[in-house]
Amino acid sequence: MLFNSFVFLLAFLPAALLLHVLVERAAPTWRLPLLVLLSFSFYGWWDARFVPLLAGSILANWLVARLCRRHPGRWLIPAAIAANLALLALFKYLDFFADLANLIPGLEAPRLGLALPLGISFFTFHHIMYLADLRAGRAPSFGLTKYALYIAFFPQVLAGPLVRWSEILHQFDERPYARPDAAERFARGLMLLIVGLSKKVFLGDPLASYVNPVFQAAAAGKAVTVAEAWQATLGFTFQIYFDFSGYTDMALGIALLFGLVLPQNFDAPYRATSLRDFWRRWHMTLSRFLRDYLYIPLGGNRRGLPRQVGALFATMALGGLWHGAGLTFLAWGALHGAGLGAGVLAHRARLRVPTPLGWALTAAFVALTWVLFRATSFEAALAIYKGLFGLAPAGSGFKWRTIAVAALVAMLGPTAWTAVHRLPPRRSLAFGFALLFVLVLLKIGDDANYEFIYFQF
Repeated sequence: MLFNSFVFLLAFLPAALLLHVLVERAAPTWRLPLLVLLSFSFYGWWDARFVPLLAGSILANWLVARLCRRHPGRWLIPAAIAANLALLALFKYLDFFADLANLIPGLEAPRLGLALPLGISFFTFHHIMYLADLRAGRAPSFGLTKYALYIAFFPQVLAGPLVRWSEILHQFDERPYARPDAAERFARGLMLLIVGLSKKVFLGDPLASYVNPVFQAAAAGKAVTVAEAWQATLGFTFQIYFDFSGYTDMALGIALLFGLVLPQNFDAPYRATSLRDFWRRWHMTLSRFLRDYLYIPLGGNRRGLPRQVGALFATMALGGLWHGAGLTFLAWGALHGAGLGAGVLAHRARLRVPTPLGWALTAAFVALTWVLFRATSFEAALAIYKGLFGLAPAGSGFKWRTIAVAALVAMLGPTAWTAVHRLPPRRSLAFGFALLFVLVLLKIGDDANYEFIYFQF
């Protein structure tokens, strides 16, 4: 079920909260098992066939962790990490590799067309974070219930944020509604949920109606005008931000309702003045994962400049491929890796870029590379790029109003987390948020309800 669906907002979430409050008050030892049950129920709503896959991966990795504690071995955890990646590759990349093989004359590799389990990219990385830290001696062992909740907690199982075990597992032992600030945290959780939902419904989804027809036309081989290309590129630049950051705000808010604090994932990324700054603000939990579990093991900045630039390129290229099984995603990641490498070289050469110019260059680079992220093929991306660079008819009817509003909010407004925590507790504020929630529900019932973009990854 979608966070922005009636069945979630008006049925599952209220029922889950009521059960959680009752159990936390009457039988607190059953609180974590209840959250695990709720999480598997939420996950199974999408497709019950993949519940055994999620449960099996949790049990297998937990057993590996237990076995490693009792019988430390050099290859046990690397083998488990490889098995997790192999499972991800089976469902997500097998057909991609088959398509690559079919480019070789004479080869006919079969495509299996396996359905992609929702959240597999995210829960695989959660397993890897824990196992890698366990091997390094940083992570303790946990009981099966706690580990299952860490992996499957329903606000973050489908599309993150990527939560490290050290950020959440210690919270499982708390009595969230016995805290002196319990009511305030609950209220701020509700506000975050409503703000995130509003970003998705009032900004992200309307921008999708600007973006999707243009990219669909490009994918069908139709010519894209200059006006359409700029509309689609700028529209998607802000659509993906409000769609994904809106989802994250909702996830953080829902987690707060259940007494758990998840890490923030966005910090006004379109204010970034360099590409490095952008990746410190965009999908922050993924950036930290790639840095700590891929870039640093590849050598990071400790083994000379060529190794550093190469590690950046490889990290971002693989990060691009993680987003989707396609050459366009690989190219998107590779371009960001090359851009980050160029930034390192410029820093070493002591080249200083004025802040306004740095912001403009970063914004242009990010927006132009989003085309590859969104396009379904290089041919479709090329059709958009032709329009962007004036190699197509001028066209007319550029839809700018929602784009302009989105740009102002993204670049000038505070993040949802900051805004919610700055607001003072007032009855008028509660009434305002209640009214906003009603307006969102009316909007959901009136318009097309789009899935979150990152549910596809």
